[in-house]
Amino acid sequence: MAISADSLNWFLLNVSADVRQQLMAFPKLWPAESATSLAAGVAASIRSTSIAGCILTDAEIDHASGLLQLREGCAFNIYSTPVIARWLSEYLPIYKILADFAERPQIEIALDEILPLALPNGKPSGLRVRAFEVGRDVPRFVPEDVDDAAGSIIGLQIEDTVTGGKLVYAPGVSSICDALRDATEQSDGILIDGTFWTDDEPVWMGITNRTACEMGHVPVSGSMGTLEWLSQLSLRHRVYVHINNTNPMLNEAGTEWQHVNHVGVRVGADGDEFYV
Repeated sequence: MAISADSLNWFLLNVSADVRQQLMAFPKLWPAESATSLAAGVAASIRSTSIAGCILTDAEIDHASGLLQLREGCAFNIYSTPVIARWLSEYLPIYKILADFAERPQIEIALDEILPLALPNGKPSGLRVRAFEVGRDVPRFVPEDVDDAAGSIIGLQIEDTVTGGKLVYAPGVSSICDALRDATEQSDGILIDGTFWTDDEPVWMGITNRTACEMGHVPVSGSMGTLEWLSQLSLRHRVYVHINNTNPMLNEAGTEWQHVNHVGVRVGADGDEFYV
């Protein structure tokens, strides 16, 4: 996921291990030509980039390890809550490794406060975010108690300061909490956790002995699932992201995919673009 207010400067929302392939598939994230870079206030160089910053919604390996592939080149900010930053320094020392290659200023995200996103040169990006807690979980590599993990899993309400459009991004959701409901009701769209179709899916597929909810992912289907809730919302965009390859709604010939689309919700796919 990448967001931009001007189609020139982009902020990555989490950075997965396949970020290289994602960058290759999206030319707007390639190094800008000198004229374009100057117009955008970005200094052009051999290793220039259109990436203005990265925002992490948790400290999971599949959301942070891609930063290591962005270790060289020009500087950009990394935004995260204090607990996420600490875990990625102490237990999975990504931040310490990055510091030896290029400047990566760490910007703290405070829960329930509006934070303007700045370009690397300090100028406004035209975007601002508000983070809210959608659950608490501790990655496997972190030997700490979940009760002390405030801010470990967040959702983002993203706003374009020019258009006023708002979008919620919540790739990890343990329950449909009040904070998520409130942010969504004030927005034009939502990109939400679609990891598993049923609660017992990871068990009967042999992935783990924990259910979806025990892994911190509320399932799509069922009376307490996200689809029931999403089907009642009148938003411009209702999209599932962060979908595990065991989820049957990925099969466009299957009844699950057809059911999701029948109620006006979209199963996200590579290359999707949304405007608010």
